[in-house]
Amino acid sequence: MKATLFLMTEKGCHVLQTIVANDLGSMIDLVVINTDTAVANDFSTEIKELAHKNNIPCQFSSDVTEIQSDYSIAVSWRWLIKESQSQLIVLHDSYLPRYRGFAPLVNSLINGESEIGVTALFASEEYDKGAIINQDKIAISYPIKIQETIEKVAAIYNALVLDILQKIKNNEDLRAKPQSEELASYSLWRDEEDYFIDWNQSAETIARFVDAVGFPYTGAKTKMADEVVVINSVSLHDDVTIENRHVGKVIFLKGEKPVVVCKSGLLVIEDAVYPDTNQSIFPLKKFRIKFKSQ
Repeated sequence: MKATLFLMTEKGCHVLQTIVANDLGSMIDLVVINTDTAVANDFSTEIKELAHKNNIPCQFSSDVTEIQSDYSIAVSWRWLIKESQSQLIVLHDSYLPRYRGFAPLVNSLINGESEIGVTALFASEEYDKGAIINQDKIAISYPIKIQETIEKVAAIYNALVLDILQKIKNNEDLRAKPQSEELASYSLWRDEEDYFIDWNQSAETIARFVDAVGFPYTGAKTKMADEVVVINSVSLHDDVTIENRHVGKVIFLKGEKPVVVCKSGLLVIEDAVYPDTNQSIFPLKKFRIKFKSQ
C-alpha cells in the first residue's frame, strides 16, 4: 500500500524532506501541490523540486484526474479533496477537538494558549470531526511569533506522518478514536478585514495578534491619517492613568517610536511600514496621531 500527499506551505515541505530523509519516498505514489497567495511563500516550487529530485511524481491539483493510492494525506491543504477511492487523512493545526476549522494556529496564539498541537484524523463529512489517528502538543511561552510556532509544529507534523507511513508500509491498521463532542470548539476563517488591529483590546491581546498574523502572513494593519500601515513588531509599555481614555491615540514618544493607548495598557510600535513600498513610517511627521482600526 502507498499514499498520495497533498502538500502546501513550509510544513508540507518539511514533511516531504523528512519522508525522503527516512527512506520512505518509495511509499509515495504522487505529490499534489497548489499555489496560495495568502502567504509570502507557498513552497509549491520547493516541494516540486524536492519531489523531482527524488523521483517522486508531482502534479498541480488542477492536473490530477485520479488518485490510485490506498491513502491520501493532506498537510496545510486549503481546498476540498474529492476522492472516494482513497482513505483521506488530514493533518490539522490543533489538538482536537478544540479549534476545529480555520486558522487554528493563528487563533490559538491570539488567545494566548499555553500549548499548541497537531492532530492526524480521518476526513469526515463535517470538517474536523473525524476519528483521531494520533496527535501531539507542546508548551509555548509568549511573546512568540507565528513563524517560530510553524517551525515548532513542523516537528510534530513530521513525527505523525512518519508514524502513519510506517504503519501503512507494515500493513498495520490505522486505529482511530472518536472525538469528544463536549470538548469541541471552533475556529473561524479570517479575511482581509481581520488583519486590522482592534485598539479597543488590551495591549497584551494586541501584541499577541501582531505576532500571530505576521510573516509569512500579510501582517497586522491599522490606519494612520487615512493611510494603511503594517505593524510588524510591538512591545508592552507600563500603563498610566489616563482621563477619558481614547484608544489608538499616541500618548508618548519613546525615542521616535509612538506609544499607543489601548483599552488597557500601552503599546510601543517598534516596527511599521507602508505596505506598497515597505518603507518605514518613522520618523513620524507629527506627534498628534490616532491609529484607527478601519
